[in-house]
Amino acid sequence: MSKVFITCALPYANGPTHLGHLRSTYIPADIYARYRRLRGDDVLFVCATDEHGTPIAVKAEKEGKKPIEIATRYHEMIRRDLEDCDISFDNFSRTTSRTHYEIAQNFFLKLYERGFIYEKDIKQLYCGECERFLPDRYVEGKCPYCGAEGARGDHCEACGRHLEPLQLEEPLCMVCGSSPEVRKSRHYFFRLSSFQDDIREWIEGSDMPSNVKNYALQWLREGLRDWILTRDMDWGVPVPLEGNDGKIIYVWGEAFLGYISSAVEWSRRTGKPWREYWDDGAIHFIGKDIIYHHSIFWPALLMAYGCRTPENIIAGEYLSLEGSKMSTSKNWVVWTSEFLEKFHKDLLRYYLTVNAPLTRDTDFSWDDFQRRVNDELADVLGNFLHRTFSFTGRFFDGKVPEPSGYTEDDLEFLDSIRDAHESVGKLIDEFRFRDALMFIIKLAKKGNKYFNDQEPWKAVKESPERAATCLYLCNLLAANLGRLLEPFMPSSSGRILETMNLSGGPWGFHELEPGQVIGRAKPLFSKIPDEAIEEEKSKLEAEDEAMSEEVTIDDFARMDIRVGMVMSAEKIEGSDKLLKLIIDTGDGEIQVVAGLAEKYSPEELEGRKVTVLVNLKPARLFGVKSEGMVLATGKTLNILDPRDAEVGERIM
Repeated sequence: MSKVFITCALPYANGPTHLGHLRSTYIPADIYARYRRLRGDDVLFVCATDEHGTPIAVKAEKEGKKPIEIATRYHEMIRRDLEDCDISFDNFSRTTSRTHYEIAQNFFLKLYERGFIYEKDIKQLYCGECERFLPDRYVEGKCPYCGAEGARGDHCEACGRHLEPLQLEEPLCMVCGSSPEVRKSRHYFFRLSSFQDDIREWIEGSDMPSNVKNYALQWLREGLRDWILTRDMDWGVPVPLEGNDGKIIYVWGEAFLGYISSAVEWSRRTGKPWREYWDDGAIHFIGKDIIYHHSIFWPALLMAYGCRTPENIIAGEYLSLEGSKMSTSKNWVVWTSEFLEKFHKDLLRYYLTVNAPLTRDTDFSWDDFQRRVNDELADVLGNFLHRTFSFTGRFFDGKVPEPSGYTEDDLEFLDSIRDAHESVGKLIDEFRFRDALMFIIKLAKKGNKYFNDQEPWKAVKESPERAATCLYLCNLLAANLGRLLEPFMPSSSGRILETMNLSGGPWGFHELEPGQVIGRAKPLFSKIPDEAIEEEKSKLEAEDEAMSEEVTIDDFARMDIRVGMVMSAEKIEGSDKLLKLIIDTGDGEIQVVAGLAEKYSPEELEGRKVTVLVNLKPARLFGVKSEGMVLATGKTLNILDPRDAEVGERIM
């Protein structure tokens, strides 16, 4: 039995998870962890939320809260999202834990004592109004490459360039809006450049996928530079050296250690030595955007410490949405929790796995999601199982019949069942999760063909023994499909085995005893109706209309926002969220489709004043024309209340 240490990239605790996170990182890692457990390996599968860094600190200042409050809020959201998707961590921790602080500070001290960390003065932006240095996300300005306004001190959303705060043109403090000055500050640097040859040798000798290996080698060709390891701020792991008040370890200097601190917590709870798992080989599942950090910076830190480097790094590529890049700031995204309100978690795990290989960018399309669920899960897999169980119940008293007299077709079918676990397992070993799951679907399709070719509905009258053999083999396939699906769709796997009154077992072909009692057949997968998909697409269309890249003063002046009165309200047939409103805007009435039905009844809105954008380009939502937009706050859907303002009064 091998030990294996599996990790997922630490989700950043400044927002909930969306489908892009699940596709690139968490579902693939869980498939692999579940498979290795079934194979009999001793698996340690850990993760944690990454809770330091400037985005959380900036969000806390904007909301008038402490950073730990923001981190705790989103830690709980993320934990719940991942649990709801059946991500089977052995431990899920936080980088604000006492254990993490101890490990991160001890790690820093050892590297300092070994001479891999040194001090150097650098120039930084300093806000005189706030009386503090400004780390990356505390600064906004104009991008020096594309000229876009609102570029952050670490990144330009418009052109995608990595930036440093001093590169920004016309920089401003994010907190007070004043122009910062340049001052010197002393910081600690990690000697990353000294590991250039060691990192290259490690990467070239590894079995990492080509998308990771090629990306890392490209960075190495450009040459490694020493990396600043500290920041001037209070939120983070304090630098454990005297005379460094107000300095913390940079998030990329301690967040990696969340893998270790989470494992240490697990070790203290179970009494098992976490280091044995790490030393047998760690496998990191990450997103494409942090390949550099995990393939270069993290192994260099481990080499400096004297710890084994990871065995493999599996990086999932990007997921777009309906052909456009996902954007959380513009809400062009499908949040995990909102998806699970409407659709079963296994439909999500299935679609995000079969959509494309991990090593390729792909797109989430509601139409394609519906097509694949209906065609592959309902019509192929679900249909085969339902036919098998229904026929067994109807003609064999709900018991698996005794086979006899195998034909060549029977033996060929039996061989395909016997060989399936080996074939699927080989693909999972190669991290080809899409191919592995599609192999299972093709096997179910083969089951349908075998069922049709054998015509048991005729054979049961003309040759009962032939019908019995057919149904035995179909039930045998059903039992093995249930076990094959466990890494991919654990809930559906459990339902199949429960119907067959079977329990799980180790990875491999499982025999089926004649006489096994089969429960009443129930549809495993329901087809997704067009109406459900249209509702989701309408929500995106509404977001698309509302999105704007940048708004100038002139742009804003063209927006006609005024006080309106809801004259009538009614639900839109087929939608759970949309209402059709007739609104008096002071100089006439307009029709607006608003996604407020989950918060307000039509009766609550009639006669109520609302804030409404009246010169929005008309659009059709769920087949109903909408000529404006009622303004409300985010996910809480609280309508912006104009209080005592007059109907028709403009809001500026």
